Amino acid sequence: MIRAIVISSLLVFIPIFAHASDEMIDLVKKQRIEIEEKEKIVKQEVARLKELKKEINDDIEKYTAVLKQIDKSLEKAQDIGSKRLRHVAKAYEAMQPEDAASRLTGLDNETAVQILLKMASKKAGLVIGMMESKKATKLTKEIAKIKKI
Repeated sequence: MIRAIVISSLLVFIPIFAHASDEMIDLVKKQRIEIEEKEKIVKQEVARLKELKKEINDDIEKYTAVLKQIDKSLEKAQDIGSKRLRHVAKAYEAMQPEDAASRLTGLDNETAVQILLKMASKKAGLVIGMMESKKATKLTKEIAKIKKI
């Protein structure tokens, strides 16, 4: 009899446990679906970020190549400018020091200094020696500044 009472009382709880078990299974299934959806979103985002990284790296390579080309062009332009300046300096070296001094005096200081720097030291010294003292002093100071750098 006691046994029958225990069994009948257990039979009452079985549907309750079965119902709770169904709810747990549904909850786990729901959570699994949510996790799968989040994983899908994360995978899509990872793929998007990889593509973005590739685009950025491609742009970096492209801009690096452009910078190298600009550097080459700039270097070439500077070389041409230097050759032209050297040509002008040779023309001033060929002049009498008095003529070169009077012509250099008429130029801006930066240009005059660049020409004097391209001239042979002895000839540049003779030309500076023929200049008005204020102009000669200014140019000499500019040359000294450049030489220190």
